[in-house]
Amino acid sequence: MNNNTKLTGKNILITAGAQGIGETITRHFIDSGANVAIHYFSSAATANELVEYASSKGQKALAIAGDLTQEADANELIEKTVNALGSLDVLINNAGSLVARKMLNEMEIEFWHKVMDINLTSMMLVTRAAAPYLAKNSNSSIVNLASLAGRKGGHPGSLVYSTSKGAILTFTRALASELGPQGTRVNAVAPGLILGTSFHNTHTTAESAAATVAGIPIQRAGNADDVARAVVYLASEYDGFITGATLDINGGVYNM
Repeated sequence: MNNNTKLTGKNILITAGAQGIGETITRHFIDSGANVAIHYFSSAATANELVEYASSKGQKALAIAGDLTQEADANELIEKTVNALGSLDVLINNAGSLVARKMLNEMEIEFWHKVMDINLTSMMLVTRAAAPYLAKNSNSSIVNLASLAGRKGGHPGSLVYSTSKGAILTFTRALASELGPQGTRVNAVAPGLILGTSFHNTHTTAESAAATVAGIPIQRAGNADDVARAVVYLASEYDGFITGATLDINGGVYNM
């Protein structure tokens, strides 16, 4: 992979950066010459492997555990990142989960709040803690992970997940307006069917995936590298003119 010189030496924090798409995003940043802080919830072994990989290239890296739905953990994540790396240039808000499929008539209020907290509240907490450090740079960047489900509404049983991901699209636009004056660009990506990840291995049947692929104009599912390349591009535009935008990564099945 070619080194992205715009990211060489930059300090990047990736939430949920040791599993699924997050792991691939982290590897792409490391290969672009960046220093990385890798948040994880349960993937300690992979997080430590990524730290070793970055260190082997002579770059700074650390792994930080935490439950980002907890304000104290979100604040501590930022503090540990800045203490170890010295500053923060880019924040990648990747943490999130469908958790389980539940229809409206099955929806318990506890489940609704749990998924909203994992996908949306955690993003707010981390971003709120990170914003003052991002502001110390003349240019900085945030990339939020949304979903095609936030555009289309998702498959049956993903009501709360889709709602939270749709909210991230608005969160991104609002933050772009609010943080623009401090020099922080805020964008999002909205991946469609990305196979080979624990998310779809857990929540998507082979039959459902095949039906979805049949409706994709380029006739294939996406992969984690497709998403990571887009995230790295938006992150590297920390000094660019793109902000408040959502990049759809779905093979053309949905566009607007």
